[in-house]
Amino acid sequence: MEFKNKVVIVTGGAQGIGKTIAEEFQKQGALICSIDKQLGVYFTGDLAQQDTLEKFAQKVITEYGHVDYLINNALPLMKGIDNCSYEEFNYALKVGVTAPFYLAKLFQPYFSEGAAIVNISSSRDRMSQPQIESYTAAKGGISALTHALAVSLAGRVRVNSISPGWIDTDFTEYTGADAVQQPVHRVGNPMDIANMVLFLCSEKAGFITGENICIDGGMTKQMIYHGDCGWRFDI
Repeated sequence: MEFKNKVVIVTGGAQGIGKTIAEEFQKQGALICSIDKQLGVYFTGDLAQQDTLEKFAQKVITEYGHVDYLINNALPLMKGIDNCSYEEFNYALKVGVTAPFYLAKLFQPYFSEGAAIVNISSSRDRMSQPQIESYTAAKGGISALTHALAVSLAGRVRVNSISPGWIDTDFTEYTGADAVQQPVHRVGNPMDIANMVLFLCSEKAGFITGENICIDGGMTKQMIYHGDCGWRFDI
């Protein structure tokens, strides 16, 4: 069990992708320190608050003395230019970019040998739908933060990011157009992301840092124009 007794931080670990990541590490004997606004995890608190991050980090270090893996997964607010306020936009950036940066800073002296950070971005770091500016900006920010941290922490901590596409956190199996439109002919599920997180934290990924890996069933590689595959754009 490669991760036995490893200390793993998972933000946004109460549900969805974060919960699955935590569960997969735990199956291999890891010690999970999840933080979420929801109850039922190791630490409950708002990642947008500086004192929350500091109290959380202090609790982890007091109890374990070191950190092996930091998984920044917490979901930023998703609102668009028509209805996203100044405060809401900044809140999304605090959760999606500032918190991952500050946790890396707080844990920097305590990362063990072979430590790794994995940031969960999104395929929206390179493409968009309407009215998701706060989320897209946060995901673009964490993708850029990834390679910056990889350079700053070189030789001590490997830092990579994953950009999921459509991931159904309820493990729903889709048929018809929803599935077939994906080049792999299915919608993703949290295990598709968790498997890559564990790989990037493992010794098998020891030569990978500063990288972003898009796990989207090939959707961002598929060019579709008006008239292709029966798709039409109405104006």
